[in-house]
Amino acid sequence: MDQASNNVVHYQVDTRASQFTVQAFAGGLLSGVAHSPRIAIREWTADARFSPESLREASLKVRIKLASLAVLDEMRDTDRQEIHRVMFDEVLEIQRYPDLVFESSEIVAEKQNETLYRLKISGKLSLHGVTSTHAFNAQAAMGVDSLRAYGEFLLIQPEYNIMVASIAGGTLRLRDELKCSFYALARKS
Repeated sequence: MDQASNNVVHYQVDTRASQFTVQAFAGGLLSGVAHSPRIAIREWTADARFSPESLREASLKVRIKLASLAVLDEMRDTDRQEIHRVMFDEVLEIQRYPDLVFESSEIVAEKQNETLYRLKISGKLSLHGVTSTHAFNAQAAMGVDSLRAYGEFLLIQPEYNIMVASIAGGTLRLRDELKCSFYALARKS
């Protein structure tokens, strides 16, 4: 093992101190008055490995338990239950496809200052029985024993054979893109 490999450090995300959300957008005839739900991802793990001096040999693996998704917005319980039913049973089919998994294949880091990096993360995203290449940008700030990362990316549902939800006989339909946003606090392990 070379010297660079000996310096690779493992970080694990503290999901209690982190946040991961999905924003859906209303479309269709009622989109002007419709609700665009914001959904929390409650159960997920993320592990990052890299050399802190250079961010070389970097890797990232994220796993999301799709049954942990929960609508954040205020609404009647019956409406929330219906959104969850459609999301879990008809759209995501969580009994067949319980997880989303992302594994990086390349992470390019551009140093902004002594502790801040701009990252371009590329890899494979597996969702709903489909694995596809996926890339996104993030910012990462290094601490002594921790790192903080944040960013957002779009997820296009038809690329993963995911049906776009429609409600009220199709007069309210969600658009096929979802905006995913994250803030993650990771600690050396």
